Amino acid sequence: MEGLVRVPVREQEPKVRATNFEEVCYGYNEEEAVAEASRCLNCKNAQCMKGCPVSINIPAFIAQVKEHNFEEAYHIISESSALPAVCGRVCPQESQCEGKCIRGFKGDPVAIGKLERFVADWAREHGIKPKKAEKLNGHKVAVIGSGPAGLTCAGDLAKLGYDVTIFEALHRAGGVLSYGIPEFRLPKDKVVAAEVENVKALGVDIETNVVIGKSVKIDELMEKEGFEAVFIGSGAGLPRFMGIPGEQANGVFSANEFLTRNNLMKAFEEGYETPISHGKKVVVVGGGNVAMDAARTALRLGAEVHIVYRRGEEELPARKEEVHHAKEEGIIFDLLQNPTEILVDENGWVKGVRIIKMELGEPDASGRRSPVEIPGSEYEMDCDTVIMSLGTSPNPLISSTTKGLETNRRKCIVATEDTGATSKDGVYAGGDAVTGAATVILAMGAGKAAAKGIDEYLSGKNN
Repeated sequence: MEGLVRVPVREQEPKVRATNFEEVCYGYNEEEAVAEASRCLNCKNAQCMKGCPVSINIPAFIAQVKEHNFEEAYHIISESSALPAVCGRVCPQESQCEGKCIRGFKGDPVAIGKLERFVADWAREHGIKPKKAEKLNGHKVAVIGSGPAGLTCAGDLAKLGYDVTIFEALHRAGGVLSYGIPEFRLPKDKVVAAEVENVKALGVDIETNVVIGKSVKIDELMEKEGFEAVFIGSGAGLPRFMGIPGEQANGVFSANEFLTRNNLMKAFEEGYETPISHGKKVVVVGGGNVAMDAARTALRLGAEVHIVYRRGEEELPARKEEVHHAKEEGIIFDLLQNPTEILVDENGWVKGVRIIKMELGEPDASGRRSPVEIPGSEYEMDCDTVIMSLGTSPNPLISSTTKGLETNRRKCIVATEDTGATSKDGVYAGGDAVTGAATVILAMGAGKAAAKGIDEYLSGKNN
């Protein structure tokens, strides 16, 4: 039965980590990583690679880990991924590379994500950087947004010799990696800032505090500043709400705002002046990864936290690992329930939520069973904070200030999947700005496809 069970990964104890913002998972040490890598069968027709949106040569890098060649393993990963320390932590590996691992049919799949994280962390600790282009090719490209799509597109283009500038609206690079994902899942200084520095080491310039569409428009970048192509990777930062009574009350947050205050502005740390609601009893509405992040953050700020979600546990869109961690930490799941009204006191502050119980009816168009209200099942729950985590859509600022850029009814930019090309010549787009809110790795895949598309476009202009 040897090799069927993966090497366990060390984690902070639930009771301890529920009171701090330090990383939950400690990752593998060298000995553990080599032992786990030894479980890889090094398949000739590697299914794991088919599950990776950025096509990392997984068997090749794991083979190097097995032989203690960690630097070579890092260079193999870096050929395909600009953000390995991020992906090793936040990718949904269970439904991607590890979901296709042959080992997983009779036992545990190889812990590909944990091995990628180990290699990236080892490289950072030993000062290993990705290899940059030997010479520039004379073409200038602008990238809008420094999240996973923008960083990937910029990194790939820089490796091909392009002169790339990233324009970031916020004061710190990283996009959703900096403002959306909590410190206990993705440390900002240790991991995100280091990955951004690696992209800069490839020769990429990053200009922060530049709001494209306001500070400067895309047409001006192309017509006045000499950028021959533009990639839009501006994400989806516009939160959705339910449209129920009481939603304008004090104490109602979007998950986006709540997490941004904590992550980017470090509201959780003593001595920072960014205010944050330290609710005593918090209701988080939604069941995705962002809902888990908001709930686990509120818990660490000292609240009793309830996740209210209108479907059952099987239908929770969040990663199993996130749900497991949330339950271990003491978050209460009120499933098959949905708010109908936020109750407000005489001073305009949240005092509770009216909730109706649901049951699952017939499957909808996507195949998921639709929740149906149970008449007469309403009840009230006291709380002082409500966090809405119902997804986000792209901010219309860029599309509304760029001539000839087509969007769909959800205000997402229309772009081809294989090259990222938009309706405007020389303008490419990818990630959440195109798909609406999705995962870090899918945004990276889109950034990679667009870099290839831009390279083909500008190479074609030369001929």
